[in-house]
Amino acid sequence: MFFHQHVDIPEKEIVPGFYAKFIHTDQMTLALVRIEKGSRLPEHHHVHEQITNILEGELEMNINGEIKSCKPGTSVEIPSNTPHSAVAKTDCLVMDVFSPVREDYKAL
Repeated sequence: MFFHQHVDIPEKEIVPGFYAKFIHTDQMTLALVRIEKGSRLPEHHHVHEQITNILEGELEMNINGEIKSCKPGTSVEIPSNTPHSAVAKTDCLVMDVFSPVREDYKAL
């Protein structure tokens, strides 16, 4: 399928306060993530390369020990196997892109 309407994609909770809509291709996963203020993404890492794009709100991100406050217009590159975490300072909307495809998210 080539065209997707976000309103038609079911939302899945990936961790408490983080709700994602996914589009998967053979090589990548796109996640449109709605995050509630105060929600925390625990530190983790994965084999996937990731780019996080802040669309709305303020998300404090810790990438391998470097902490930055990220606002709309910020893109964050997270290399494979790099520890990272996040805290939503406000309600947020972010777009994450992962390569290769997130099989674990396909299973949700």
